[in-house]
Amino acid sequence: MRDPFFRPPALLVKAAQPLAQSLALKTLPLHVHEILPAFCIYEFINRIVSPYVSARLAPKTYPQLSRKTKINWNVHFVSMVQSCFINTLALWVIYADKERMQMNWKERVWGYTGAGGMVQGFAAGYFAWDLFASVQDIDVHGPGALAHAASALAVSMMGFRPFVNYYGLNLILYELSTPFLNIHWWLDKVGMTGSTLQLVNGIALLTTFGCSRLIWGTYQNYR
Repeated sequence: MRDPFFRPPALLVKAAQPLAQSLALKTLPLHVHEILPAFCIYEFINRIVSPYVSARLAPKTYPQLSRKTKINWNVHFVSMVQSCFINTLALWVIYADKERMQMNWKERVWGYTGAGGMVQGFAAGYFAWDLFASVQDIDVHGPGALAHAASALAVSMMGFRPFVNYYGLNLILYELSTPFLNIHWWLDKVGMTGSTLQLVNGIALLTTFGCSRLIWGTYQNYR
């Protein structure tokens, strides 16, 4: 299945070629037009959208937060947008990409489809932003978050060799529990700890975490 996003500009493809060749990332130039906009959009959400929306949705809470907690709040906001978007995109490609469905075991390791590369590109854009945010506010996020962001970006970039793109899409679905994790965090901050809403959300969090990471993840590792 071809990449349904618009074709990468020739100038951008040419600019990405030296990096792609030096790191043996053959398909990177085909998706750099997804990585860069994703990075910019997530930074825009972090800097502009989250503060604006959060101050109106939680007017008694957000403006009173400390610098550290505001930074974490905004990161959760970006994470919420990204997880909902990338999960939806991955599920659609898994369902719609007929070429992907017909892959044998070798193609699942070394194969590539444009649609799968698109999902990988948007994911890499987020992880690049996550690394940038972790470095920028290292005093808030700490070295653990920095290491996680760096390793996630490295793994997502390996897919541009291409390498295990098939399984990369499957493992993106680990993020199905992330929206509920973000909601749980926000409910604590707005004084709704122990509320019925947090209980219901907690059940959804545990269910999606168990299904996506423990059951689905173990199955994918076995395959």
